[in-house]
Amino acid sequence: MKRNKIIEACGQDKLLEHKQRVAFHEAGHAAGIHLYNKARSLPPVFFNIILKDMDGMSGIDGMAYQSAYDGCIARVEGGRLIELLPPSIDSLMNGLTERRDGRVQLVDDYRIAFEADIINLLIGPLAEAKHVAETDDEPFNHKLVNLDALKNYGGSSDLALVNEYLQFFPADKQQKDEKLDELFTVAFNFISNAANWSAVAKLADHILGSNKNITCCEEIVSILDQSLDHFHHRRIKARYRHG
Repeated sequence: MKRNKIIEACGQDKLLEHKQRVAFHEAGHAAGIHLYNKARSLPPVFFNIILKDMDGMSGIDGMAYQSAYDGCIARVEGGRLIELLPPSIDSLMNGLTERRDGRVQLVDDYRIAFEADIINLLIGPLAEAKHVAETDDEPFNHKLVNLDALKNYGGSSDLALVNEYLQFFPADKQQKDEKLDELFTVAFNFISNAANWSAVAKLADHILGSNKNITCCEEIVSILDQSLDHFHHRRIKARYRHG
């Protein structure tokens, strides 16, 4: 009986750990979609965070987190600037009938949105990786957390979508790899930023504490903006005290 209770307690601890990882992962995606896009003056897009009820999962189910996660324990619904990809940026340009300067601007806008979607897909597993590193009191850097490592942080489906995007990027494999490395660095720097990370953590805590299956867009945006404002106010006060 005592052994069963120990096993059950371990299972519950594992389940809590998985819930936390899921919350940080989705909070990372949400922060990217709202805060990164906003910083780049990109148009706002509607999105929700959808969570499958994990309370009924057993400890054994929790151990299968990695495969189940990519089977949609949690996901962001919406949030992509580009929902339907054209065959390539070249074909997009050929299909436009506006005068030349208008076409160039539209293609440039498409490229920026294209790259932002990829960055926001990468931010999710990076947020989970940073949470795990902090929990385990380990460093979080490019050497320990690279693109391949994201598969260990619920990132398989995110990387599959990223690769789908890259299929439409008009370049050879080396150029695509270089572009992906560039966008990964942007995503890594975003999640490493103290203000952004504070907002991600605040939203993750809210997701964990709300026990709701759906966290709506307005609620997410409000939490992220308030967290960012609070962070900057604290920084200003700290500078004033030590100035």
